[in-house]
Amino acid sequence: MKKIISKFLIVTACAGVALTSCDIERLPNGSMAAEDITSDPNTYLDGLVRGAYAQLKTWSDPMHRLGEYAGDNMMIRGSSTDAFYEFISYSRTANNYRLQSFWDSGYKAIAQTSNVIKMIEEGQSTEIDNKLGECYYIRGMMYFYLTRAFARPYYQAPDKNLGVPIVNGTPDDLNNLQLPDRATVTQSYAQAIADLRKAENMLTVNDGPAYASKGAAQAMLSRVYLYMSGTYLNPNTQYADSAAYYATQVINSGEYQLLPREEFMFYNTYVPENNKESIFVVKRVASEFSGDDHYYGIGGMYANIGGMGWGEMFASAKYIDLLNETGRNDWRPDQKKIVDARANFIEPQYVEDDNGKYTEVFRFIKNVYDASGKHTNYNYVQAALNKNGNQYTCSETVGDVTNTYPMTPVNEAQQIYSIKYSDGNTYTGVIDYQMSLNRVYPEFYITKCSREGEDSHLYSPLISRLGELYLNRAEAYAKMGRYGEALSDLNTIRERSIPGAGYSSLDATTAPTLIDKERQLELAYQAERSYDVFRNGEALTRHYPGPQNAMEDIPATEYRVTYFIPQTAINSYPSGSKLTQNPLDNSGVILN
Repeated sequence: MKKIISKFLIVTACAGVALTSCDIERLPNGSMAAEDITSDPNTYLDGLVRGAYAQLKTWSDPMHRLGEYAGDNMMIRGSSTDAFYEFISYSRTANNYRLQSFWDSGYKAIAQTSNVIKMIEEGQSTEIDNKLGECYYIRGMMYFYLTRAFARPYYQAPDKNLGVPIVNGTPDDLNNLQLPDRATVTQSYAQAIADLRKAENMLTVNDGPAYASKGAAQAMLSRVYLYMSGTYLNPNTQYADSAAYYATQVINSGEYQLLPREEFMFYNTYVPENNKESIFVVKRVASEFSGDDHYYGIGGMYANIGGMGWGEMFASAKYIDLLNETGRNDWRPDQKKIVDARANFIEPQYVEDDNGKYTEVFRFIKNVYDASGKHTNYNYVQAALNKNGNQYTCSETVGDVTNTYPMTPVNEAQQIYSIKYSDGNTYTGVIDYQMSLNRVYPEFYITKCSREGEDSHLYSPLISRLGELYLNRAEAYAKMGRYGEALSDLNTIRERSIPGAGYSSLDATTAPTLIDKERQLELAYQAERSYDVFRNGEALTRHYPGPQNAMEDIPATEYRVTYFIPQTAINSYPSGSKLTQNPLDNSGVILN
């Protein structure tokens, strides 16, 4: 048993967190012997566990940016010098302070929970066991999130590819510190599962989604096993069955409820304790967000609300098209019609003139070509709208040249038309109001990570909610060939958002596309998308306007699918220990 421990277990001699003599010297005067804590655990244990939860607040910010920015639900107005732009551009580097923050805060949470687990003997009381269960949940979740970011998808040779270092607690001998290299992906997942199953058995109290619970552990186990369930073409039915089993435990527990459509449309505005669908969140409170804090929170990049936020990242054209696939969502303030409930988390910014009036335009996306005629990107056009009787035309002026195009109805009731453009292509677009531009891109604000308690960009990062569990089970059932049951779960989520638009059938041919589409629609802006694409062996495609390489597809076999281990973590390893970096190009990728 260690003789000196920080009261809040802040010192973290763990894999990859830079450990120097300064860390030891920063022990507060209130440090205490471990025996002081273990002799009176009821007095100190709650504070120690709260300290672990506090680490999640730091961790959850880069966690979101790694998972969401690397996907295809959003686009940014232009290139940026901020470290998060590397997540968008896939220009992987090891020197990235946001990546370092994700790694460091994750391992601090692992160290703090591990130290509590080591110090406190289980079986003393139900209350103490529940606190230990919270620690096991946090630790298991951290190992899973770290592994999915820094390791290859599970279906790719998990016994050969490297996961993350397994370091459960502060090493006993800090003077002769030796740290392990990365475990395999198989071992890293096994560690996460062992912790989460231990948590499942020890957690008996549900104090709401701000705290770990049995349901939270089961929800995370469902996701972990889904990540292990292989691809649709080559599924691992054993792990798929486990993913379905744990999803069923949560669904049938009666602890959580899917919000009805009318409430779900405002999911982001409910505080976690008043949200019946939330299972686990990283709780934030308004007192933590004051002044410029709203700019730097997760939602601050997605919108400007009440004068707060950068509002530099918008819903991608790909995501907008998915929302409109069943029927056009009309966001115009004076004729708003939301077809897909999930469209209510998107808020286009329309331009009003001095009299509060809007200008009608025909908005479409065109190809962009370089001087040699090569297709290099895409961009929006907001063309002036002209009406002559029942006939529409639109016009665009570039330089001194104005081109006018007849508009052909595609769906007149929804005001969807097509034009034959000057480049010879036919483009389809909508009659809409003119939107404000940030640089050259219309501002499709995203509010799913804002307005909690109606407070600007307040947001408690969402880890698990009941809607995901239905989709987990649908995918797991499909991978087991149980398409009828998969269809039922899939339509439970789909028809919640689009009543009466459930899919009529599901089979081996259609399941991958339909389930993936529904996961993208439902889980957008929850930091899941990029991982969902790659774990099923698919390529990430971002053929829409934005500064990303819109002509490049990123296959699941690419080296850039994984993030590089932070160089600070590698540098912090003591002499005689090694922390292996990920492959720097495709030649080092192990697929089987």
